[in-house]
Amino acid sequence: MSQRPLGFGIWGTGMIAEFHAKALAEIPDARLVAAYNRTPAKAAAFAATHGCAVAVTPEALLADPAVDVVCLCTPSGDHLAPALACIRAGKHVVVEKPLEVTLAKCDELIAAARAAGVTVAGILPRRYVRGSIALKAALDAGRFGPVTLASALIPWWRTQAYYDSAAWRGTYALDGGGALMNQGIHTIDLLLWFLGPVKRVSATLGLVAHAGIEVEDIAVGWIEFANGARATLAGSTACWSATGFPAEIRIHGTKGAAVLRDDKLTSFEFDPPLPADAGFLASAAETGGAGAADPKAISHGWHRLNLVDAIEAIRAGRPPAVDGAEGRKAVELILALYQSAQNGGVTVELPLARDPVLRPLGVKKA
Repeated sequence: MSQRPLGFGIWGTGMIAEFHAKALAEIPDARLVAAYNRTPAKAAAFAATHGCAVAVTPEALLADPAVDVVCLCTPSGDHLAPALACIRAGKHVVVEKPLEVTLAKCDELIAAARAAGVTVAGILPRRYVRGSIALKAALDAGRFGPVTLASALIPWWRTQAYYDSAAWRGTYALDGGGALMNQGIHTIDLLLWFLGPVKRVSATLGLVAHAGIEVEDIAVGWIEFANGARATLAGSTACWSATGFPAEIRIHGTKGAAVLRDDKLTSFEFDPPLPADAGFLASAAETGGAGAADPKAISHGWHRLNLVDAIEAIRAGRPPAVDGAEGRKAVELILALYQSAQNGGVTVELPLARDPVLRPLGVKKA
């Protein structure tokens, strides 16, 4: 007897919820059941667009027996309370990035889900694309030899109107940070997935191109990994471009080198080479700046891959590839970079013993 598709609810119907809804519509083993927003008119408009019911309260969403999984699309610093409500109701949870904005909140969420036997899946969809998978496989196979040097560059642009569009944007409490925690986290997560645990970091932050926000629009730092590799990191939302430049990761070792631009490999060479290597290459002309200048300009296909893995994990009773513990890793690294920068660029050792106290770089406009 075939199983019914898993029923999904969406909590929060802002911009990112559109990607979840479009992705779910393309997954045969998923059905969007209902959506909740604290502003009823927004929930109604979203439901009309995507063909689902309106949940008038969170309690109504969680009481619906047809809802098996809830996608949390609330602001970054408002993930814990909705997640705990879902967990108490026995619902599996898909949490938009970042998992939460402090380690204490991440740990509480992870522990509650573990105790309840509920699956938590994070949204870090760049792990699921072809170029990232090929690069990870080559690293795991040892084809780079010892990894010596890496870099991550996110030269993105956000308008002042973007930060002015919602009161929570650009705040530590609800955005968690700026160019690193909000935009750069996808690339930072990939760097961790590729190279493993971090030993120590140092960084500097700035607020140079935007007003009325607390957080950084430029950050530069270095990372020393436990395996001996060193990496530089630069992320910004103050790098104007009409079309946007792709996020880029470079990995170099004694036997190999690769460049990943967004989801596509533009360099992928090894000593010795394999015949299949060339098949993973894309031309530079094929790479865009997905989300680089416009947060809406990304493909919901990446979310689809992430959600498919979450669904398969729930069905199989296994952890998803990005579970709560995996989602926590990028948050910890970003907080370590923030701690270093806010203390004059001092070297910060990982793991962090506690959450740092972060001082606003600017004054949030009321």
